[in-house]
Amino acid sequence: MLKKIVIIGPESTGKSTLCQQLAAHFNTDWVPEFAREYLLKNGTDYNYADLLTIAKGQLALEDRITQTANHQSQIFIDTDMYVMKVWCEYVFGKCHDFILEEIANRKYDLYLLCKPDLPWVKDELREYPDLETREKLFKIYKDTIINQSTPWSLVEGNDEERLKAAINSVEKII
Repeated sequence: MLKKIVIIGPESTGKSTLCQQLAAHFNTDWVPEFAREYLLKNGTDYNYADLLTIAKGQLALEDRITQTANHQSQIFIDTDMYVMKVWCEYVFGKCHDFILEEIANRKYDLYLLCKPDLPWVKDELREYPDLETREKLFKIYKDTIINQSTPWSLVEGNDEERLKAAINSVEKII
């Protein structure tokens, strides 16, 4: 059975890099973050409705890649509806019902929560360069993840330490 491992956390915590590294290590596929593609195409002046579009796009991408990965043992997913929920609530103070319903309906096998202990890397999409905001968001993610039933592990340290910790966590569930 295909194991679905989701990587979550604040921006610039190495989620995409970790997904790519894990997929290479385990010789499998990974699901990129749809928001990145959407915002690069449509601009960074997004609104509340855009976040629903992004959420639906993320799930469609996840479903498409997951369907073609059935011969594999695991797949790595960069972002899920918990990330969308945190984004909606942090920026707009509310969350779309669709996102909440998908959180309840979708099942995953492991969450890897990335700590904001890497240097922030500027790019055209990132919004929160200050460590205080990133740590506040991390606390929101951690509070969210400890209050749900899927196993999770903390990923921290330098790139090598993060990858090693993530591999160890994944090997425990496969």
